[in-house]
Amino acid sequence: MNAAPADQIRLLDVQALDVRLQQLTHKRRSLPEHAEIESLTKDHTQLRDLLVAAQTEESDCAREQTKAEQDVDQVRQRAVRDQQRLDSGAVTSPKDLENLQHEIASLAKRQGDLEDVVLEVMERRESAQERVAELTERVGAVQGKVDDATARRDAAFEEIDGEVATVTKEREVIAGSVPADLLKLYDKLRVQQGGIGAARLYQRTCQGCRQELAVTELSEVRAAAPDTVLRCENCRRILVRTAESGL
Repeated sequence: MNAAPADQIRLLDVQALDVRLQQLTHKRRSLPEHAEIESLTKDHTQLRDLLVAAQTEESDCAREQTKAEQDVDQVRQRAVRDQQRLDSGAVTSPKDLENLQHEIASLAKRQGDLEDVVLEVMERRESAQERVAELTERVGAVQGKVDDATARRDAAFEEIDGEVATVTKEREVIAGSVPADLLKLYDKLRVQQGGIGAARLYQRTCQGCRQELAVTELSEVRAAAPDTVLRCENCRRILVRTAESGL
């Protein structure tokens, strides 16, 4: 394949832009905010799970407290009724009076036990409420950090994507001036060779594989016509001659 030396030089410009696009892609993919957001999101999820558990516990305690208070109220009302019967004098039988007095005493003890249950439930509910408040604050704080990291990541995306658009446009312009067959070969080699399809020959060394050309290969390069498209014997990339090739 033949191509004017100037076209081959322009191919190096295309290669430089392609390298820059690779760098930008890598930079976008490896932004530190990615790991930061992932870690914070994991923390946020764990805290949310703990918060839901605390909220569930508080809700359960609330129902339990309501039930316990209703039990206390029922016992209290029954005790009031019994005391009213006792005070009214309607019960005259000694045995009935004794049973009534015994029931009132039992109800008083039962009420005391139930009130202790209410207090215990209230303490657990208060503890759960404090836990809910603490976790709510922590969830909010972590969410704020997630939002901040996301904003920084998006700002970095915008900057990178802007440069990608500029470099891509520049590549289109320069690549458009390179002969189609040369560009096709370059693109094919670039895919095969890890993103580098054309390399400068600098001081007798291929800048693609960093290998110095053998004596026989140098002789062939020196003998080649200026418009001959050369390939590195070692890495098979397009080898572009410049004034600094050391020939």
